[in-house]
Amino acid sequence: MTASAEAPSVAETPVHVPDFFIVGHPKCGTTALYEMLRRHPQIYMPDFKEPWFFAADMRPRFQPARSGVVPQTLAAYGALFEPARGDQRIGEASSSYLRSHEAASAIARLRPDARIVAILREPASFLRSLHHQLLADHIETRKSLKDALAREPARREGRKIPRRSHLPQMLMYSEHVRYVEQLRRYHEVFPSEQVLVLIYDDFRADNHATLRRAQRFLGVSDEAALDVFDANTSNKRMRSQQLDDLLGAVSLGSGPASRAVKGAVKLLTTSELRRRAMQATRRNVVYGKPQPPDEQLMLELRRRFRGEVLALSEYLGRDLVDLWGYDRLD
Repeated sequence: MTASAEAPSVAETPVHVPDFFIVGHPKCGTTALYEMLRRHPQIYMPDFKEPWFFAADMRPRFQPARSGVVPQTLAAYGALFEPARGDQRIGEASSSYLRSHEAASAIARLRPDARIVAILREPASFLRSLHHQLLADHIETRKSLKDALAREPARREGRKIPRRSHLPQMLMYSEHVRYVEQLRRYHEVFPSEQVLVLIYDDFRADNHATLRRAQRFLGVSDEAALDVFDANTSNKRMRSQQLDDLLGAVSLGSGPASRAVKGAVKLLTTSELRRRAMQATRRNVVYGKPQPPDEQLMLELRRRFRGEVLALSEYLGRDLVDLWGYDRLD
């Protein structure tokens, strides 16, 4: 049963259901904000980031081996928040909710009093960073963003989708930056005072100020001493997906050879040492420093999405054209 079919009225809402949602986008500081807010004594957010419960249209077509299981029922979803105290605000962060066509209305049916936090980033740099992330997550296989963008029409028809891509919806790059359309879905079902739109550049420039703004919006103290996480969503270049697959197989112990290797390693090391070694290998061998951006492609993307930036500036009443340099395009 989907979230929308199961969602009860607000009077029937279980106690342990979020009253605020960080809805995305990915690669825009959502993880940093999640990590900051979940350390606030008046807030509870589960360890499981990205439950994706309300984004039925963004569910994976199969469950990847190295990811948590997405809750399928309201009971399973509510169980994520059972440890919350009665005096805490409950929240979750799913970067798919802004991209989803269904999440806004599904959340509103369950929690019409919910508060929504969205984070937006300049389109070209966002798509470049997203492409790197999709490569790392084995959703994308084309190492060139230009090649990946060129495949979008075919992928929209269900063709040229990587076999191991569990989230082919994410490969529709242009649909990620329909910012005004995405925000309107939330403003249509929530009063404006329940929706906070943050800009990634502000978060990068002053983590503390953005965190305090979010805290005030959520109605919690902005004086709590919290660790501040860098909102820098730096890119990592995927050197070899095949090597990452091999490391994953060894980590999971799948297959006779990898089980034998894992068994031998276990005899010689502690679990913490194994974890650190695997992380170091992925960091130093599988991934590398990002290659410099293709400036011509970045310029083409900014020209392509200039209309969206103009519309967003008008919609939010803020000059993002100047902030993001769209007034200086050749």
